[in-house]
Amino acid sequence: MKRNIFYRVFRFYYEGFKSMTIGKTLWAIILIKLFVMFAILKIFFFPNFLKSNFKTDEERGNYVIEQLTNPK
Repeated sequence: MKRNIFYRVFRFYYEGFKSMTIGKTLWAIILIKLFVMFAILKIFFFPNFLKSNFKTDEERGNYVIEQLTNPK
């Protein structure tokens, strides 16, 4: 009996993760690092330049178009 491809892929990974020992710890470390990189660092080091310098969406759009079309 042929099963759905998504079900088979899910079962493949599910069985693989279920039998892991040290791999679970490594995946936890990877997920924590990704959270820190994308959530925490974005808040502190990458402020929203367009939102803080322009009041309306039209002003933001005009600025972006100007920066993309005018060579420096």
